[in-house]
Amino acid sequence: MSTNLKISAALVASFVVAVAVFLGFDSSDEESDAIAAGDAPVVRDDSHRLSTAADGRVTLVEFLDFECESCRAAYPFVEQLREDYEGRVTFVARYFPMPGHANGESAAVAVEAAARQGRFEDMYHRMYETQTEWGERQDSQAALFRRFAEDLGLDMADYDAAVADPATLERVLKDREDGLALGVEGTPTFFLNDEKVEVQTTDEFSELIDAALAG
Repeated sequence: MSTNLKISAALVASFVVAVAVFLGFDSSDEESDAIAAGDAPVVRDDSHRLSTAADGRVTLVEFLDFECESCRAAYPFVEQLREDYEGRVTFVARYFPMPGHANGESAAVAVEAAARQGRFEDMYHRMYETQTEWGERQDSQAALFRRFAEDLGLDMADYDAAVADPATLERVLKDREDGLALGVEGTPTFFLNDEKVEVQTTDEFSELIDAALAG
């Protein structure tokens, strides 16, 4: 990732503050149950880890929506953090497709289908790198996502089976339900060692990580 692909401190402030900047949730009964539970793990055993620190002391979790423009804006910053803290911080990505995005859920299913073949990170990158091609469209982009899978050289029979498997969508929604129970309202939302990150600048973000590492 080029170091030129950085976002301004002001833009970081726009996505790390815990405010719903898109449409609110019209919660289903299932989602309401998750909220009522009031508690959920920030990281599960099957959560997708982009990077893993050997000592496991510091973990940064992002609840994200691949169709969210703020998530795409944050993406280079997260990649820079991964480079800066390589081997010292575990980075975890969790799905949180927002209801106002017609293809956010479908994109997450495509990424999860790729994850079943060990290619989560490759499809994760592809979604952000191409978001301007498919984001904010009301028609299904599933065929385009399938083409991404082909470009990555995935086994397409397995990919198609995973996309069609209800368990794949259930895996995506499990992340979202956890996010709702944890108080996630918009994307991206970050948790550092189980505490929601609320800062105003990129420097403050890095300072929080440094303090966690020093603690």
